[in-house]
Amino acid sequence: HVQLVESGGGSVQAGGSLRVSCAASGAIYRSYCLGWFRQPPGKQREGVATIDSGGSTSYFESVKGRLTISRDNAKNTLFLQMNSLKPDDTAVYYCAAGLGKYNFWGQGTQVTVS
Repeated sequence: HVQLVESGGGSVQAGGSLRVSCAASGAIYRSYCLGWFRQPPGKQREGVATIDSGGSTSYFESVKGRLTISRDNAKNTLFLQMNSLKPDDTAVYYCAAGLGKYNFWGQGTQVTVS
């Protein structure tokens, strides 16, 4: 069983930066595919970025060039560096982990851009 805990959310002005983190506990973290998802107010959850066990990344089109996903396997931690933030980035951000599909989810952290 894997537990995920996000941190680092908050409020920032448009154009600013934030870094959210996701600390994982449990086994086999290194072999998992990891991802960040977000749910804007009144909208469905959407994918933001993913990173596989080999470090290959993919991004939702609207965040390319502004958000960067990374992982530190030694510390069992996933990161999302967010630069040039826009009001449309306002959402609850969730990290997720799994093999083939995302079985494990964090509780979410709020990011508000004004």
